Amino acid sequence: MIDHFALGWVTPIISFLLSCAGCAVGLTCTARARVSHGLASTGWLALGAVSIGGTGIWVMHFVAMLGFHVRGTETRFDVPLTIASGLLAIAVVGLGLFIVRAAGVGPFALVGGGIVTGLGISAMHYLGMRAVHVGVEVTYDLPTVLMSVLIGIVAATAGLWLSAKVHNFAGVAGAMLIMGVAVSGMHYTGMAAMRAEVVTGTVIIPDGGVSVAALLGPLIIGVTISTILLLLVVGLAPSAAELEAQEKFRGWQGRQEEIEREAAEPRRRSQLL
Repeated sequence: MIDHFALGWVTPIISFLLSCAGCAVGLTCTARARVSHGLASTGWLALGAVSIGGTGIWVMHFVAMLGFHVRGTETRFDVPLTIASGLLAIAVVGLGLFIVRAAGVGPFALVGGGIVTGLGISAMHYLGMRAVHVGVEVTYDLPTVLMSVLIGIVAATAGLWLSAKVHNFAGVAGAMLIMGVAVSGMHYTGMAAMRAEVVTGTVIIPDGGVSVAALLGPLIIGVTISTILLLLVVGLAPSAAELEAQEKFRGWQGRQEEIEREAAEPRRRSQLL
């Protein structure tokens, strides 16, 4: 029998809060990308992908997985596949963000970016599940899997739209809750598709992989360090409103200089004559 809440409500609550936090930081980064140019804009989008894909999606998935348990077995994780699933989450979110930036926020760009990103997030989830070893055969209910993929596509499309529209604190706060619910909903729908049978009275220890306890320490340290670094970057850099104000000031300054040049041109011509 599969238990998705072996640690009670601790894992779903913490994973949801981490998802909200990652999405909030990521949306703040994408807001700054919209009012930046060149490498600065690309850098902010990359940080947004790391925040949303890494913390908002992958860390949420992994923390929620800490509550996963098949009775009569021990849960172990394949480290390379687990890391690969995290890199995949960051890559597909980054791809979606860059598609929307390049093609605009039109319906075709949003749908195309949402499908690509949603399918990638679903692939991340099931790759992450592939990394879980419980020593027994695990099967999936196809209709529930398809439902989880659909939720992933809808969540990704909504996230890309929000990344292109949100520009203030109230918007970020509302958006992070929407994305947190969507990401968590996709995860637990995918988990509900799992099926596993264990003979009563047996205890199975899978071959290979590492235990949850062995991964927990590095995960906490890695997430803490990366979160602190992201918060430092976001906190020390000018906000989106400040960047937009600077851009407007530079534009106004350029217009003033142009007006002064045009006003000085008749005087210069008269002096030449």
